Amino acid sequence: MLSHRWEGKEPLLQDIQDKVIYKLDPVGGIKKLQSFCETARDLGYRWAWSDTCCIDKNIDVEHQASVKSMFIWYHHSALTVVYLSDVPPLSKSEFLAPKVILFYQKDWTLYLDPGARNHKDSVAIMQELEDATGIDQQAVVAFHPGMREAQEKLQWASTCITTLQEDIAYSLFSIFGVCLHVDYTEKKQNAFGRLLQEIIAQSGNITALDWVGKSSEFNSCLPADITSYKTPPCKLSSLSKDVIQSSVFSLRGVVALQSASELYQKLDSLSAPCFAHRWLHLPCIVFLVTEAKRRLGHDKDTYTYELKSDRLRNLQITTEDKFTSFLPAKPPSVWQTILLVHPWSCHLLGLHDPAYESESSLHDSLPAQTRPDYWDSHSEALQLIVRLGQPFSAFLLARQRDGEFKRIASNRNIIAQVKDMTSISYLMDIMTLEIL
Repeated sequence: MLSHRWEGKEPLLQDIQDKVIYKLDPVGGIKKLQSFCETARDLGYRWAWSDTCCIDKNIDVEHQASVKSMFIWYHHSALTVVYLSDVPPLSKSEFLAPKVILFYQKDWTLYLDPGARNHKDSVAIMQELEDATGIDQQAVVAFHPGMREAQEKLQWASTCITTLQEDIAYSLFSIFGVCLHVDYTEKKQNAFGRLLQEIIAQSGNITALDWVGKSSEFNSCLPADITSYKTPPCKLSSLSKDVIQSSVFSLRGVVALQSASELYQKLDSLSAPCFAHRWLHLPCIVFLVTEAKRRLGHDKDTYTYELKSDRLRNLQITTEDKFTSFLPAKPPSVWQTILLVHPWSCHLLGLHDPAYESESSLHDSLPAQTRPDYWDSHSEALQLIVRLGQPFSAFLLARQRDGEFKRIASNRNIIAQVKDMTSISYLMDIMTLEIL
C-alpha cells in the first residue's frame, strides 16, 4: 500500500481502469503511481494499492466504507511504502497502522538503509520519525487504537494536512477505535465535533477539552480546529506519595473531617461527563466570578481580563470573546453570570482512569502495607482536599439567556487555585452544568 501526499492532479479510478499503468503518459501523479508499482513488483509483490485510484469516489457507499476501513487495511498490508516527495506531514494512521513499512525518497531510493526490510526495526529511523512528529517511537512501532492518552493523540494530529478538511477528523476515527459515519457534505467543525463527542462519551475522560484557541460551532467546549491541540497542555506538577502523606497528616485537626467526607461522597456520586445532542453535561466545582476588569491591550483582536472570585486567587485571561466588565457592587444580571469551574475528574478521588492505563491510581498511592497507624476512613477525603488545593486547569463559562452555558475560549491555559483549601465550604458548590 502507498502512503503519500496528494500533489496536483492525481490519477483516479476512471483514469487507469482497464489500462496498462506503464503505457500511460508518465506525468504528475501517473509517474508516481508507475514508480510505486515498479517498486512493489521489484520487491516481489503482485498487487499494489493507492488511495487515489483504488477507490471509486463516485460511489458514496464505497467511499465511506473505504475511509472507515483505511486503518485496518494499512494494518494488515504486507508492506506500506511511504513516499517522501518533500517530507510533508503525512496522515499519522498511515505509518502508525502498518506492521511493515519502508520510506522512499523523491528519487524512489530507500531512505537511509538500502538493505532494510522494515524501517520499524531501524532505531535510527524511528528516532528521526519521533523527532519529526513528536510521536514516541515505541507508539509508532507497536501502536494500538483506543481512547488511551486521547489528548496526546490529538496533539500528534494537530500538524496534519489533508486535501479535504473533513478528512482530518475521519482519519482519526480508526486511531481512537470509533465507528462513525462519513459525510462529505458536513462542515469540518461538525466532523471534528462528532469525533470529540464520541471520545468523551466512550471514555468519560475530558483531556480532549484541554485546548486553547477558538470554540467550535458544534459545542463551545470543543475547539474549532485540530490546530488548537498544537500547544501542549500545561503540565501541573503531581504530588508524590510522601507529600500526600505529609499533607494528610497536617490537615488532621485543621479540616472538619465530616465535611471533608461529605465533599468526597458528593463528588463520588457524580456521573462522568457526557454529551447528549451536542450538549455537554459537565460535573464540576463552581466558582462565581465576582469581578471582571478589561485591560487595554495592544492587540485589537483580543481582550485581556483580570478576574476575581471570593474563593480563588486572582488571575488573568486573554480571549477573542468580549464580555462586559463588572464589579462586586454592580454584578451582572443572573443570565450573564460568569463562572470559573474545576471539571470533575476521577483523579480527584484517587480513582483509576482507564484512559490512562499506564498511570497508577492515586487511590493506591498509599498501599495498605505501608499506610501509617493514623490511616482511617477519612484519609481518602483528606487526600481529596490535598488535591483540590493544587493548581488546576479551569474553564471560563458564561451563562446564556436560556440557562445553558457557553465556554469562553482563551488563548492560553487558564490555571486557577483555591485561596484556602482548608475552607471546605468554598468547595461545596458542586453541580452538573449544561454547556452548548
